[in-house]
Amino acid sequence: MATLSLSILILSSLLILVPVSSSPVQDPELVVQDVHRSINASRRNLAYLSCGTGNPIDDCWRCEPNWEQNRQRLADCAIGFGKNAMGGRGGRFYVVTDSGNDDAVNPKPGTLRHAVIQDEPLWIIFQRDMVIQLKQELVMNSHKTIDGRGASVHIAGGPCITIHYVTNIIIHGLHIHDCKPGGNGNIRNSPEHSGWWTRSDGDGVSIFASSHVWVDHCSLSNCQDGLIDAIHGSTAITISNNYMTHHDKVMLLGHSDSYDQDKNMQVTIAFNHFGEGLVQRMPRCRHGYFHVVNNDYTHWEMYAIGGSAAPTINSQGNRFLAPDLRFRKEVTKHEDAPESEWRQWNWRSEGDLMLNGAYFRQSGAGASSTYARASSLSARPSSFVGPMTTTAGALNCRKGSHC
Repeated sequence: MATLSLSILILSSLLILVPVSSSPVQDPELVVQDVHRSINASRRNLAYLSCGTGNPIDDCWRCEPNWEQNRQRLADCAIGFGKNAMGGRGGRFYVVTDSGNDDAVNPKPGTLRHAVIQDEPLWIIFQRDMVIQLKQELVMNSHKTIDGRGASVHIAGGPCITIHYVTNIIIHGLHIHDCKPGGNGNIRNSPEHSGWWTRSDGDGVSIFASSHVWVDHCSLSNCQDGLIDAIHGSTAITISNNYMTHHDKVMLLGHSDSYDQDKNMQVTIAFNHFGEGLVQRMPRCRHGYFHVVNNDYTHWEMYAIGGSAAPTINSQGNRFLAPDLRFRKEVTKHEDAPESEWRQWNWRSEGDLMLNGAYFRQSGAGASSTYARASSLSARPSSFVGPMTTTAGALNCRKGSHC
């Protein structure tokens, strides 16, 4: 795998640095085929030890052979706007032993729902591989980490995760897919309180009026609405190292054009692989400040990054591979405004690698102070994107061995 990572790095570097006087220019179609081949080959072995790839999150903890004895070290490894998300750090470990018997009002001890509603900080882990089909949204209480390392944990086939008016949440290492709407029923959100919830949208992870949230190394696909949505004044969020596939509206950041409370939203989207079967919203932004850094975009049908209501979008060091060699393909989409208006929105592309006819439509004057609010970490060169995102998604971590 080390040789593979090096080959990806060399390939990406050649695309940028080959001088005019060197050997003949590579056939673009062959370059694209090579990129796809390297991605597919690398994803077949997610147990690959990610040390020294330049991914600051993985390099912080994955080289540690005793990660299982020091699980809470993960909380030291967050980057970006969500870097202060502590989750359940300092709390006791809660082991989920029961994958069924979901009761939204009176959850049984040993179930994931019973764990996430407790008032105390908890670091939640899983006894074994399991598929959890929830009957209602999993409404989380503050100061919780859901840590799927060491097991294959799927939340699928029903309503999924809701982070609602809480703080300090870490979601790590889960498979989240085939999520459906829930609600129109009572749901407990703490040991002392349950209440009536109206119908939900069917998001994989719904972040509502919450802060200090980190979603890392999850695999998400095929949900009813968004894979990850953040709305209603949510902020201090990092979405990193996730593998997203087979979905239409991937990620909504900002409730509506008229919801001014989202003007202070700050979200980092870093080291994710936006893979096959995706259509749009990677992400779709409103009002706030969004740092899209060192992600790998290998599929998008309509557009990759878009927005409305004058968001600031700082795109740095990403790799954009357009889906069809025959046509130029715009990465961006300025929505719900005439050109005379969106020309003033601050969107920039810096150090992005455009392949297969991809192009980014920049706009705005781009004052340094404005982009400073949309900068959360230093971008690595786009030539590092392959190695940094090779193991995006839920990891094949097993106890007693490297992740």
